[in-house]
Amino acid sequence: MIQLNSICKSFEERRVLDNIDFCFENGKTNLIIGQSGSGKTVLMKCIVGLLTPEHGEVLYDGRDLLTMKKGEKKALHREMGMIFQSAALFDSLSVLGNVMFPLDMFSNASYKDRLRRAQFCLDRVNLIDAQNKFPGEISGGMQKRVAIARAIALQPKYLFCDEPNSGLDPKTSLVIDELIHDITTEYNMTTIINTHDMNSVMGIGESILYIYQGHKEWEGTKDEVFTATNERLNNFIFASDLLQKVKKEETKK
Repeated sequence: MIQLNSICKSFEERRVLDNIDFCFENGKTNLIIGQSGSGKTVLMKCIVGLLTPEHGEVLYDGRDLLTMKKGEKKALHREMGMIFQSAALFDSLSVLGNVMFPLDMFSNASYKDRLRRAQFCLDRVNLIDAQNKFPGEISGGMQKRVAIARAIALQPKYLFCDEPNSGLDPKTSLVIDELIHDITTEYNMTTIINTHDMNSVMGIGESILYIYQGHKEWEGTKDEVFTATNERLNNFIFASDLLQKVKKEETKK
């Protein structure tokens, strides 16, 4: 679980995050949503320690990131897995080599055990047959699955996903969403997804934080979205005619 208490962040005179409180729960896909410039990317960076808030707490199962010593932060970072907007794979390494990379860097296990773990992770994302290929030889969706395999290689307690569906077609995006959701449940991780993909919101939004101009505007689940009375949330979520129709049908039930 990751608990945010009164997170504030400013750049010069501009307040970007203003007293953000939220609890990201274990075993759930927690989504941060909002328009461009709303502050969701800054919030994600504060959570993982790339930016330091001026005020507040970022509690990892009760441990405050903002008061940790250097060694404690290093240990915490080993408990994190990251999936970037671009897959961020090493072009010069094979698919297997990319998944092996964090294991080679941070694991004290034998080569045989590291290899077994990497192949297990690739099998978990249905890519074991592609282990000897290079990133340039596989599709964008496959690259994202490699990134997921790499992110879970060290068996993280916390998984962070920055726009994991960026650049993918709707069908492939659905596969990635379901994979992230299944892995989150399977390993009981605290997963935080930064996204503006409404299909992800409606598909796997078990816990949603909606930010508007640096403020927490709304929180709830994908089911509660349909009955929400927050005008800004409704304008953001149901911008398309199709989603407006879906909302009307859901509210009739």
